[in-house]
Amino acid sequence: MAIAAGASFVSPVKTESRRLGVGRPSVDVCGNNGRVEYARRPPSVLVLRGCCPGNSLSNAAGNSLYTGGGINSSNNDFLPRPRAFPLPHLLRDSEETKLASEFSDTKSEPSHEGRLIGFPHRDPSEKIVLAVDIDEVLGNFVSAINQFIADRYSSHHSVSEYHVYEFAKIWNCSKDEANVRVHEFFDSSYFKTAIHPIPGAQQALQNLSKVCNMSIVTSRQYVIQDHTIQWIETHYPGIFQKIHFGNHFALNGKSISKSEICRSLGAEVLIDDNPRYAIECAEVGIKVLLFDYENSYPWSKTELVDGHPLVTRVHNWGEVELQFASWILPSNNNVIPN
Repeated sequence: MAIAAGASFVSPVKTESRRLGVGRPSVDVCGNNGRVEYARRPPSVLVLRGCCPGNSLSNAAGNSLYTGGGINSSNNDFLPRPRAFPLPHLLRDSEETKLASEFSDTKSEPSHEGRLIGFPHRDPSEKIVLAVDIDEVLGNFVSAINQFIADRYSSHHSVSEYHVYEFAKIWNCSKDEANVRVHEFFDSSYFKTAIHPIPGAQQALQNLSKVCNMSIVTSRQYVIQDHTIQWIETHYPGIFQKIHFGNHFALNGKSISKSEICRSLGAEVLIDDNPRYAIECAEVGIKVLLFDYENSYPWSKTELVDGHPLVTRVHNWGEVELQFASWILPSNNNVIPN
């Protein structure tokens, strides 16, 4: 979900060479004919979960950082590259997490025989590339900022009033004022401690990791990237390969669309709660699970996505698993025309 204070979307322009610091290690970013390259680091040992404080971005995952670049484009010089950061692959518990009932041993791994019902034209032996949003999909952003606004500005609203994800309209203030309030929220304890994982998400993602390679694609701004990475490491350790920031509705810096990020990483499925992003990505051929937790997100309820063949509504993480189970069943008898 976009962290929208009512600001307008910023058109992409050419990115500049710069050096990024994320936690203790740093990542070199340099322009090379419009592409972004990241400095390689020698592999390091795995880190036991909970044993080492701080940001563990020195893991060997840093050797396979996303390098950006648009898809099917001969001139990418004028597109900003999404900043992608590797997430540490922490050692999991010794006992392997059992798959939910819909993922039996016979169908939890990609099959070399037949075709997958949901992906008939792909190699069934390869994992599905899945992109996952953060806010309202992995964590409850709206309820946290809503509480901050109530306590800080004595402006009381229920989550049911957020019929659009444009906070200026909900708070009855200007776009500039809404931007100021959102960034005050970023600096507050509400942002750092009041955003909690969506129920069922971690277990479902652990299950899906058997059939999916997963990365985060978020519209969050670069200014909150450090805390975002820390939050993901804390609540979803070892699940995601990379995290991509779109920098939407930011006070500074350029933005890049979710569809461009998803196409660049080869995502076949996106899980997102924003109908705008759902349509945007579906229009370029990406399957979208439009997430509306327990039917409680008013901003997700729009007829714009109804009837689109690539958009499926889901209301909890159990339904996400069921949808994937229906897609990955081998279809040995299904003849695909040339």
